[in-house]
Amino acid sequence: MTAPSVQDGIDKAGSAVNLLWKPGARAWTPEVIEPEYAGWKVEQHAWYDLVTIADLSHHMSDTVIEGPDATAALAAVSANNYEKFAVGQAKQFVPVAEDGNIITDGILLKESDERYLLSGVPAAQNWVTYHSRRMGFDVTFETNRETSARPEGVDPMVFRYQIQGPLAAELIERAFGGPLPETRFFHSAPVSLGGRNFRALRHGMAGQAGFEFIGNWADAGFVKDALMTAGEPLGLVHQGAWAYPTASLGSGWIPSPTAAIYTQPELLEYRRSIPLFSYEGMKPLQGSFYSENIEDYYCSPYELGYGRSISFDHDFIGRDALTKARTDAPRTKVTLVFDRDDVHAALGEDPGFVHHYWRNRVETRDGLRGVTFQTGWLDSENTVLALTLVDRSIAEPGTEVEVVWGQHPGQGTAPDADLGFPRLRATVRPCPYNEVSRTRYRQD
Repeated sequence: MTAPSVQDGIDKAGSAVNLLWKPGARAWTPEVIEPEYAGWKVEQHAWYDLVTIADLSHHMSDTVIEGPDATAALAAVSANNYEKFAVGQAKQFVPVAEDGNIITDGILLKESDERYLLSGVPAAQNWVTYHSRRMGFDVTFETNRETSARPEGVDPMVFRYQIQGPLAAELIERAFGGPLPETRFFHSAPVSLGGRNFRALRHGMAGQAGFEFIGNWADAGFVKDALMTAGEPLGLVHQGAWAYPTASLGSGWIPSPTAAIYTQPELLEYRRSIPLFSYEGMKPLQGSFYSENIEDYYCSPYELGYGRSISFDHDFIGRDALTKARTDAPRTKVTLVFDRDDVHAALGEDPGFVHHYWRNRVETRDGLRGVTFQTGWLDSENTVLALTLVDRSIAEPGTEVEVVWGQHPGQGTAPDADLGFPRLRATVRPCPYNEVSRTRYRQD
């Protein structure tokens, strides 16, 4: 029997929104690692005060794209600049549909002239694989899914350990016996430790100094032990599954866009090729913003802040629409900082761990003006923050808005029904919110 596809799910549910709308669904957190090691608040503070290690080996899907046409295949399905792409460099991967809206992003690392590693949620990898084969490029694919999606007994393809924080450089010198080679942001250098060879990618999720170490899974245990041992005298803190996803609240990365694949007739066969039990078929939508039109949940890479990664020096799927979005994108990314009194009134004196991807309504006296994408408690600010897309007209820092906090029940209730949800005051602030991320993160 053929496994059901995303299109099968849409047909059975009646619409893409009916398929994906899931009030009460639990927020994503990384798998395999413990929820907390030192306590989620301690782990958040360690980004800015000490040094942390995050084990990212299990929650991402990895696809190797290799062959004589590897660069041409990637260029045909994404908006990135491949003329200026050095071996060892990584880029935020930007694939878009014909309407110019994003599929999802990912991290694309160029390992050699004919080999790339694309990491992240599987949606971008599915897009590359399907269209490269359809277009007939001379390229092969090797995919290793996240741990929860792999057959039992199959290991990850690579380990991925991220070291960051004010003491990251000192930890790295202790582990490697000296500083690593000078490396530009989002570039990598080959390194070795105890005879094991791997890459050091200069990167940091919370906008702090650090590296992400990537290598063969066979060396995972040795490398992690060496990093943990080197960090022990410095008070190294292991990131747990609760704290890790909240790092993006400071760095400004929106991690969960809705893939723009659900309505276009020309993508019918594509939807039939994607299993129903996948990111595209199961990634839940919820929150106080409800629309019966799935396209109201799409977003442009320009709205997400990926303009610096986009190049029009080649032809690619969605190029014409994306050209128009360069000047016409109606929304921009901001950070909302919630009023503390309103947070405590709605969530209690001790709100505890707050983390979700609700699409909540953002309103002014003129009505709906934006939608939240990720919301969570950041203990360094002692309140809730939300990564949000808002109309450009209200994006000025200091603008006061209200966030409608709740979960619309979905089909059968009017999208604009007054459901008595709390309205929490919030203030527009820059995105990224963290000053290091905003001013110095990519300088070199």
